Amino acid sequence: MLIILAFVCTFANAQDDYRNNEIQTVFAGDNSLGFYGGFSLGYTQINGKDALISGGRGALIFNHSLALGLAGYGFVNGLEEYNLQDPQYPEYSLAGGYGGLLIEPIAGGLKPVHFSFPVVIGMGGVALVENYGWDYWDYHYPESTQYDIFFVIEPGVELEFNVARFFRTAAAVSYRFTSDIELNETDQNVLKGLNFKLAFKFGKF
Repeated sequence: MLIILAFVCTFANAQDDYRNNEIQTVFAGDNSLGFYGGFSLGYTQINGKDALISGGRGALIFNHSLALGLAGYGFVNGLEEYNLQDPQYPEYSLAGGYGGLLIEPIAGGLKPVHFSFPVVIGMGGVALVENYGWDYWDYHYPESTQYDIFFVIEPGVELEFNVARFFRTAAAVSYRFTSDIELNETDQNVLKGLNFKLAFKFGKF
C-alpha cells in the first residue's frame, strides 16, 4: 500500500513539473495575438543612380515575438535627372516593384526600444521607362519597352520605437537579393543592394 501511495505522489509531482515547464509554442491559445499595418519611405541605389523606394505591409503578431503577413514595395531611380525644364532627349530610368510573404521575428517587443528582423520573400518586375521632366507627371514607355520578372528575398533589421500603444516607428536597413535581371545594357545584378528606410506601423502590438 505504501508503495502504491508513493507511486501516486511521484506521478502527481511529475505532472505538476511537466505543466510548469511545458513547452510554450507561438500559436498556443494562451498567447497574445496582435496585428499592424504600415508604410515606409526609403533610399537605395539602382544602376548607380539615386532611387526612391516606398511601400506598405500588414501582418499578424503572435505573442509579441513573431509577425507574419504580406509586404510590397515600389521603386524608381534617376531622381536627380528630373528638372523643371523638358530635356531635349528623354532620360531612361528603371522602375518597378516587388512583394510577397513577410516573416518578422521581434526581439523584446514590449520594451520601448527594441529590434525586429523582417524578411520579405516574393516576386517582382522591373522595366526601362522614359521620363521627360516633372511637367509631364507620368512615365512614357519606349516603343520597344523592356521589362523582366525576378525573384527577390530581402532580409533586414529594424530599430523600433514604441511611440504609443498603437503606433511604432522604426529605422531600417535591409539588403535586396534578386535573381539575374535581363535588360539591354543593364547589369544582371542591377537591383541588388542596400536599402535605408523609415517605417511607420499602426495597430495592436
